[in-house]
Amino acid sequence: MNIGSFDRYASVIFAIIGAAFLLESRHIATSAYGSEVGPNVFPFLLGLILILLSVKLFLESFKSITTKNKNKEKLMFKRFLIILTASILYAAVLEIIGYLISTFLFLFISFQTMEKSGWIKNLCIAAAFSFCVYYLFVVVLKGSLPGLPIWFS
Repeated sequence: MNIGSFDRYASVIFAIIGAAFLLESRHIATSAYGSEVGPNVFPFLLGLILILLSVKLFLESFKSITTKNKNKEKLMFKRFLIILTASILYAAVLEIIGYLISTFLFLFISFQTMEKSGWIKNLCIAAAFSFCVYYLFVVVLKGSLPGLPIWFS
């Protein structure tokens, strides 16, 4: 199976997943305690974005057929496995070590996997992103995320 046909199959699967997000988001409550934005908005938008991106991928997969002889791209299984493992570990340790530390480690490992040079830049971006999202969600929006572990504070 060449990369173009794989992209087409993947785009159809992602479109189906996006449609499932759209349909299932209709079963979630539309408002939360007087807020204008309810918990159904985020999954609905995610599904919509996923469908739009899968359509774009489907259309671009036909372009790759015409240029496949020009550039043969090597699949990066090692990078894929590293990021997949980091994602699974992230989900496993999120509650144990908290959002800040686990998100920082996941982002740093992912950034380093994709771009070997510039580890100081990757370190700063991962730390800033983790802290800003935590601050915005917990302090500004009054949400809850697993904080720092008890043994850390």
